[in-house]
Amino acid sequence: MNNPTTPKTWSTLFAELVTAWSGSHQAFNVALGIVVIWLMLGPFTGFSDTWQLTINTGTSVITFLMVFLIQRTQNHDTRAIQLKLNELIASAEGASNRLINAEDLDDETMYNLYHRFQTLAGTFPKEGQSNRAASVEEIPQIEEEEERLL
Repeated sequence: MNNPTTPKTWSTLFAELVTAWSGSHQAFNVALGIVVIWLMLGPFTGFSDTWQLTINTGTSVITFLMVFLIQRTQNHDTRAIQLKLNELIASAEGASNRLINAEDLDDETMYNLYHRFQTLAGTFPKEGQSNRAASVEEIPQIEEEEERLL
């Protein structure tokens, strides 16, 4: 794992540069220019199979490579967001530390926690405490109180 003092590998630097450039308006203009030139060459080549194959192959290769760049960038950004959220959870008094690294939980556990948060979200407005800070850890206590009231 890289830290701010660890130098980045050449592949990481290259991927970051290509990602930044490919999302720019210059990259769009280059791609548009290539398509316009390709279209203009069509009549000179008689709209041949080779002419069609050229653009199909080029766009397929670029699309194939871009899928990996996009996934790499999304993974990196998701990890950064998770780290920031983990820091907020860990530093917030009363927050449930069980939610740190929630992205590693299995689907059933995540669904159960989601249901608990839905219960939590619906509980306090009924009680006139919509701005009250609360944790998912309070759900069993809230559910028990609601059962006693019924």
